[in-house]
Amino acid sequence: MGAMAETESPTARARTFPATDPERRARERELVRRAQEGDLPAFEQLYRENVGRVYATCLRLCCEPTLAEELTQDAFVRAWEKLKSFRGDSAFSSWMHPLAINLALTRRRSQKRYEARVTATDDVTSLERPQRAPGREAGLDVERALALLPPGARSVFVLHDVEGYRHDEIAEMTGVATGTSKAQLHRARKLLREALQS
Repeated sequence: MGAMAETESPTARARTFPATDPERRARERELVRRAQEGDLPAFEQLYRENVGRVYATCLRLCCEPTLAEELTQDAFVRAWEKLKSFRGDSAFSSWMHPLAINLALTRRRSQKRYEARVTATDDVTSLERPQRAPGREAGLDVERALALLPPGARSVFVLHDVEGYRHDEIAEMTGVATGTSKAQLHRARKLLREALQS
């Protein structure tokens, strides 16, 4: 895994699969089988073909490129450790993706607990949100607007509207009620509209 982390960046373009879906699935199953037997080059190929999507999801959830790279690497280390439990009922990416999401959500919860324990500061200006610089373009792109969302709303938006998870699945992943997930999505969409219109 060490050599893989040094030679490949999460933002690197993934290699393309063969043209047809059955060929792709057969090829992927073979790579997984070899990787489960300890073949590191086979796992590195799975890494190269999936790292872009995993990194993009982590980045959308945490909005920090360095942290997203760290989470991506952690997700693939976890996948390597748990690979023998992958039965092949779904695509490797379908199995891999929730590992990355769970790591990102766990990191966010840990960060929230840490921030709750931090003592108060005398410098209240350090807690203020930065003001928009004069002359800055009025519109924000979606990624920048997404970064402005509160973490809970951002997570639900990414999981539902970007990744396609249902509210009951999101509730299970994030540990909130289904109704809370729906409310967070409504809030996220409203805040995004406001940010993109300002």
